[in-house]
Amino acid sequence: MKNAKTWVGLLLFGSLWGVVEVVVGEALFARDVPYASVWLTAWGFLMLALARGAVNSPGSSAAVGSVASLYKLAFAAPYFCHLLGIFFLGMTFDIFATLLLKDKRAQAWKRGLAGALSAYSGYALFALVITYVARYGPWVAGGWPKVANHIFVGGGLAALVCLAVVPAGYWLGEKGWAAVAGHPRWAFAGALALTIAVWTLGGLTG
Repeated sequence: MKNAKTWVGLLLFGSLWGVVEVVVGEALFARDVPYASVWLTAWGFLMLALARGAVNSPGSSAAVGSVASLYKLAFAAPYFCHLLGIFFLGMTFDIFATLLLKDKRAQAWKRGLAGALSAYSGYALFALVITYVARYGPWVAGGWPKVANHIFVGGGLAALVCLAVVPAGYWLGEKGWAAVAGHPRWAFAGALALTIAVWTLGGLTG
């Protein structure tokens, strides 16, 4: 991960996750769409899987999640629970991808398992920390029923979705990275330009 092109790629995937959190996420939450976080998680894990297929290195997924969190912090209302949730998803995926996807030729079921375990663990970790460690008001008021619903219902749905999303995203990232490897300058310039465009969009909508 010492290559500048690699970091620009991770920055791009994190930014694409972040812009959907800001633009689509704000709209979903404003309209009280049921289990809005599951749809946002599906997109987030698609970005994580694309990045991991391209750069299968420990720490890369946590970096993508950190960029997405920073993007949302910069351009959306400072709901720190959302930032924490995004970061935990990136971190848990990094852990399970490192354990299960060491070999780039890992079977599709391992990729799906990494996604499902990451999503479920991320939901559980977030709900427990935000309620019983951070003691965030709305979660404390909701108590165990709110925590249980988030873990077992929301986390379960997200895990099921990620069983399919992660293998597809990993495959696309792997094939896409191989396709652009022969044109590194154009790939670098395109990724950098798109990243700048996404951050500019955030500034216009934030």
